[in-house]
Amino acid sequence: MKSVEKAKVLRADFMQGHGKGYGKDALVRQQPGVRRRLTNQELTDLYATNAIVQNIIDIPAEDMTRNWFTLRMEDEKLKNDIMSKLSDLKAKEKFKKARSYERLYGDGFISLGVTQSSPFKLSDPLDVQKLKRVDYIHAFSGKKVNEFILNEDMFSPNYGQVEFFQVNRRSRLGQQIAGVTQDNVHASRLIHDQTRRLEDEYRGQPLLESLYDIITVLDTSLWSVGQILYDFAFKVYKSDSIVDMDAQEKYELGMIMDYMFRTEALAVIGKEEELTKETTNTTGIKDLLDYVWDYLSGAVRMPKTVIKGQEAGTITGAQYDVMNYYSRIVAMQENELKPNLERLIRLLLWSSDELGGVIDPDSLEWEIKFNPLWHVDSKTDAEIRKLVAETDQIYVTNGILTVDEVREARFGQFGLTNELKFSGDEADLERMAKEVYEAWKERGKNG
Repeated sequence: MKSVEKAKVLRADFMQGHGKGYGKDALVRQQPGVRRRLTNQELTDLYATNAIVQNIIDIPAEDMTRNWFTLRMEDEKLKNDIMSKLSDLKAKEKFKKARSYERLYGDGFISLGVTQSSPFKLSDPLDVQKLKRVDYIHAFSGKKVNEFILNEDMFSPNYGQVEFFQVNRRSRLGQQIAGVTQDNVHASRLIHDQTRRLEDEYRGQPLLESLYDIITVLDTSLWSVGQILYDFAFKVYKSDSIVDMDAQEKYELGMIMDYMFRTEALAVIGKEEELTKETTNTTGIKDLLDYVWDYLSGAVRMPKTVIKGQEAGTITGAQYDVMNYYSRIVAMQENELKPNLERLIRLLLWSSDELGGVIDPDSLEWEIKFNPLWHVDSKTDAEIRKLVAETDQIYVTNGILTVDEVREARFGQFGLTNELKFSGDEADLERMAKEVYEAWKERGKNG
């Protein structure tokens, strides 16, 4: 019984008490379909203590905002003024933080600190006709929001939509702000980033909830590998005199020999004694660890090389999965980030004191165009150029294109150099990626 109790105390990994009824084994006792709801503190602790979790949360948010965007409009001065104001607001950093919060806690927010021509309360809708300035924006997480107050009037055009967010406005010292601890903030005064919401739930689902089991396995694999490395090589000492020693003598002998055999290369032992070195068998460990990484990669829809921190934006010929990842980021930019950016720019245009007067956003032709996310390495660049040149030769030979048309396409204003800095929305991206990948595989077969 004492040995069992001792094992219970000494084990600190998930296997503690396995088969004995002690502790809670997250793997052996798991049941498919049983949802684990993580508290904000549990989510924070997971993020704070696991570097891989940090990568999963932060890297896509960084990739979405890393190269920012170009604002296309005819009025160059107005365009430069808008981009300058966004820089003053530190919009790039704030939108990145909001997306990180959304991935971690399920909801990310950006508060809109504005000045209006008449007094207002935070519960009042933001009236663009009275907007003077956008003074600041702040990113914060769903931890600050206590309630989502929905419109439940089925005869309202906004039925089912969030009208107010009950925001906790306590200061760091716990003091009340403006005499209140909570404010009902109208939804129009916030930018809300939310991408995973289950039906009949109004808060977003934290990404880590669905990843909890695989993160547990990953954490356990790290602990197991550490134990294997620690015990990879160990010495075995055999002697007939051991049987006559009491527990204290064995303990003291073990301490002395452990110290000596770790610090001295020479062991002096008796004629009837034996000292051998044993190593841990690690056959099959790589396959098990690869399975863990493959499962995690599929669960978060990020290639292993990206999760592990590959150099941002660099693609090699064999990384078709990385190209797919960046294409997915482009889709997230267009579908999720772009509407929020457009809303902020519209508020700037409506502001009377910001850009030289009120400008109706609908009276202008303007567009947000995200800058390219990635480029290929020099080797892959050369392979793509070779494929393009061969394709052009076929077109010219068969009369599909003229030499002048090819020259303009490849070396004109938008030459081949720009063509290779894909943003992810080129029609032939998938075809070119496959051709380069197949060429890379064929070259590997031929040595």
